[in-house]
Amino acid sequence: MKILAPSILSADFLSLGDQIQKVINAGAHWIHCDIMDGAFVPNLTFGPMVVSAVNRCTDVPLDVHLMIRNPDPIIPEFITSGADYVTVHAEEVIHLHRTVSMIRELGAKPGIAINPATPLCMVEEILPFVSLVLVMSVNPGFGGQKFISTSLDKIQRLNTLRQRHNYDFLIEVDGGVNEDTITQLSEAGCDVFVAGSAVFRGNIHDSVKVLLDKMRNS
Repeated sequence: MKILAPSILSADFLSLGDQIQKVINAGAHWIHCDIMDGAFVPNLTFGPMVVSAVNRCTDVPLDVHLMIRNPDPIIPEFITSGADYVTVHAEEVIHLHRTVSMIRELGAKPGIAINPATPLCMVEEILPFVSLVLVMSVNPGFGGQKFISTSLDKIQRLNTLRQRHNYDFLIEVDGGVNEDTITQLSEAGCDVFVAGSAVFRGNIHDSVKVLLDKMRNS
């Protein structure tokens, strides 16, 4: 199943609840929450309190992406707030197996994220233990960036590894996902598509429908 996960980073926070309901009513499957600390990435967003508020206004899975330094101490709070998936960055976490195990023990599904310049070999040993691998197709920190096309090859190679070893993780992509790139991403093996500005830039219902149609027909 292909999954569309709108990122609320691009939503209007003055009407966040209403905008979330619109994307869900239009057919989106998950809600993606980009957590940034102004240190690991050059931007600052929100924390567990907003995730908890989002959790109260929808029943769909919450996909929480932690772009923060030293995430371990705050991971339990995000899970308590309603995170179904918690993804940490391979570039930041030193004891990755320990962190992934903690996320699973606390009742959420663990994910691992890699930046555009990070090779797949950095995460091969953790692949049997995760539920999701997030391939960043832009440099993390801000929405609305241009898609880095070499990410397609990385997704294809990751999909090949998954098939060869019979792993069951989902492949997620975040950055530059829109009606022009989503077909290529789907064909490369992507399962979960994080779209921000492509969803919230205009008529939310129409934007979601366009992305869903292209995703399903690829």
